[in-house]
Formats: sequence, C-alpha cells, structure tokens
Amino acid sequence: MTALTSTEWSLAARPVGMPKLSDFQMKTIDIAPPGAGEIQVKNEWMSVDPYMRGRMQDRESYVPPFQIGETMQGGAVGRVTVSNHPDYKEGDLVSSMAGWRTAWVGKPEMAMAQKLPEVGLPESAFLGVAGMPGLTAYAGLLRVAELKEGDTVFVSGAAGAVGSTVVQIAKIKGCSPVVGSCGSDEKVKFLIEECRYDAAFNYKTDTDYLAKVRELCPKGVDCYFDNVGGNLTDAVFANLAQFARVSICGMISQYNLQKPEMGPRASYMMLLIRQVSAQGFLVPQFGGKFPQGIQQMAKWFNEGKLTYREDIVDGLENTPEAFIRMLKGENRGKQLVRVS
Repeated sequence: MTALTSTEWSLAARPVGMPKLSDFQMKTIDIAPPGAGEIQVKNEWMSVDPYMRGRMQDRESYVPPFQIGETMQGGAVGRVTVSNHPDYKEGDLVSSMAGWRTAWVGKPEMAMAQKLPEVGLPESAFLGVAGMPGLTAYAGLLRVAELKEGDTVFVSGAAGAVGSTVVQIAKIKGCSPVVGSCGSDEKVKFLIEECRYDAAFNYKTDTDYLAKVRELCPKGVDCYFDNVGGNLTDAVFANLAQFARVSICGMISQYNLQKPEMGPRASYMMLLIRQVSAQGFLVPQFGGKFPQGIQQMAKWFNEGKLTYREDIVDGLENTPEAFIRMLKGENRGKQLVRVS
C-alpha cells in the first residue's frame, strides 16, 4: 500500500480586518497508509463558513484558534478509499472536519467523522441543508428558540445557508410573518420568491433599521434568529414582543472588526422589560440530534417543502477566494468548494 499525497491549505498569517490571499499558504504532503482503526478518505466537497474567521484570531473562544502553519480544519464530505476500521468500508460516504485538504488518514473520531445515510440527497447537501448550516437552523429554531405556531419571526443574515433554511422551517411550522434582512436587492428577491419569506429588506440601503423592523413586524418579533449582531440586532431588540425568544447563532458584523462594537444598553434593558429569553448556542451541543435532524431535513426536501441553493467554486486551490467572497457576502447560496 503506497502513501497518498494531499494538497492542503494552512494559515500563513493572522488576518487584520478582511482576510487576504497572502494570509494562506498551500502545500503538498505525503500521508501514510491507514493503521489499525484508521481510514483513508479522499475529500470531494468542502465547506467554508463564517465561524472560521474567528478561529483565525489568536484568542480564547469555544474552539482553539487555527495555528500558523498547521492545516486548517472545516467541514468536508468524501469517500473512504481504504479502511482498517470495522465500521467503515471502501466507498462509504463520510462527513468530517478534515477540510481544506484533498485527502486525510486517521481514526474517524479524531476528524469528527461520521458515516452518512442514504436519504435521497446529493452529496453536497450534507454540507448545507443536511449538514452544519441546516442542523444549525433546525436546532437553533426548534430547540433553542422553541418556535411556536403563529410566531412573528425575524432572521438576520437571512440569505445565507442558515438563514434561508430557518425561514423554510418557520413556514413549515405555521409562522407568519417571517421577515429577513440581507445585503442586496437580488438577495431580497431570492428570499421572497424562492425561500418563502413574507418580507425582506436590504440593510445596506434601508438603514433606518428601527423603523423598518417596526414596519414589517407591527406586532413585535416573537422569535429572533440572529446571525449578524451589531446595529441591526439593537433595532430588533427594541421591537421584541412580550416573552420573545432570541436564538444567538452568529455575529458576522463583528468578525472583521479590530474592536467589536458595543451596543446601547437599552437593547439589554429590553430583555428585562419584555421578559425575553435569549440564548447563544453552538450546534455541536446538539450532536445527539444530528441523525434525527438529517432524516427530517431529507424528508422535507423529498416532499418538496424545503429547497436550497449552492454557490460552488471548483478546485481546492481556490478555497481562500471562496472563503473571502463568502465573508464579503458575494455568494448566492451555501458556499462550497468542489475539491477535485
């Protein structure tokens, strides 16, 4: 059995502000054949996600930062090519956190790998609607925010892979209106025509957030799914309904700032006045629900109740470009890299 060559990306420098291409370095390495209890996997699809920007900073967080010179991690889907593990065989489709590389060898648990079920979905969907973004929407909306039929729902970052799934689950569950914010008029059209939002607005041109949220959610927001943070979140907090629930998923407005913004204390006061429940969450805490979530998302997709859009960049060599365009909001749907 011969060694396998893998092309991989590492962090060359910690970005200041928006990452640039020179912050990344590509290398080719030889990886040994799998030992006892190990598998060899060739990646076919890879995900780039907003949370990766936070891991590029050398600071304490919920996961360790990327280290300079080490191969970066991220969601990936690939096929087992050699197995020395009793639960995996050649040809099995697996997801893992061994992204930003063409191939890997190791024990499945070290790469957070899991064998994927046959549920009638394309392979790439396990990085989107049936992967971390879809399961983030599923857990954050149904478990964290305790979504109720008839809720008025507001979603920031509404056109992203998570936000475009949140709205569809909310509509399946009988919520109305479901309102979102995004960064272009084209995305507004996408949200309303394809994702079933009742209303949406471009936060770059409609900048009076307080008035806009009040206009589109006249009865107040019962459920806020926050992907953005910042001034928009301050405006939504000022329009929360009594006993509202806030699911804090991300803060993409803050990720590239040298000094994160501090919102007005009036926003925090609204949690008390309206008796609001707000909870931040990390999707791995719901890992035990992943099989159930995948089956449910696949069922809705196969019934025609759930749709998704992908933005695909070809070639591992173009991964940094895909990552940067995603951070800039230039993607149209879930940003993926087709590895080979």
